[in-house]
Amino acid sequence: MYEDIIEGRNAVVAALKSGRQIDKIYIRRGDNKGSMVPIIAKAKERGIPVVEIDKAKIDSMSETGVHQGVIARIPPYEYKTVEDILNIAKEKDEPPFIVILDHLEDPHNLGSIIRTANCAGVHGVIISKHDGVTLTAAAVKASAGAASFTAVARVNNIAQTVDYLKEQGVWVTGADAKGDRSIYEADLKGAVALVVGGEDKGISRLTASKCDFLVGIPMKGDVNSLNASVAAALMIYETMKQR
Repeated sequence: MYEDIIEGRNAVVAALKSGRQIDKIYIRRGDNKGSMVPIIAKAKERGIPVVEIDKAKIDSMSETGVHQGVIARIPPYEYKTVEDILNIAKEKDEPPFIVILDHLEDPHNLGSIIRTANCAGVHGVIISKHDGVTLTAAAVKASAGAASFTAVARVNNIAQTVDYLKEQGVWVTGADAKGDRSIYEADLKGAVALVVGGEDKGISRLTASKCDFLVGIPMKGDVNSLNASVAAALMIYETMKQR
């Protein structure tokens, strides 16, 4: 029914705390006790209508199937710009730390990467307007609230964005199994953007050609690839360690 919704108690709490605009909150009829109490109280404090609806109704609204009895209806996500992300780093007096997602398609992977990025101090995540996933309810749910606190920019062209970041003094590192060095051998300090590709094809050939260098993750077992969000987490935390 609503394209722009946030589902689940933790995700709704995070959205309320962040000050994000919320049009209305729906809760399952009779489910107004326990951990739902602070949600209702905070909503009333902010003047947000809280409406009790039947289980069948809230189930039909849910995109994830795990709404935990609460759904918040929100305006379209306020995406940031690449310049906004660079300014966030500048305001914190830190070299930019950015994650770029090229052709990522799974909203759960997107949410997981945003959660990891937020935990590791990434200043922003960049996604494509045309060739990848957007911040759906499933992605916001998977981020465990981090989407409310993390700058996400949508751009027309990932390769051109890589060029722009390089002009701003940012070193761009791409994740590729055929990279010429491992993530543990690469210098990931300073201003850096990490490019992680989609679940099936990885980063595009054009984007890879724009990167300053490509890095791989060492593999010792019988399976030769990792889930995109796991690969991103390893790269993000190796970068955080070096920073």
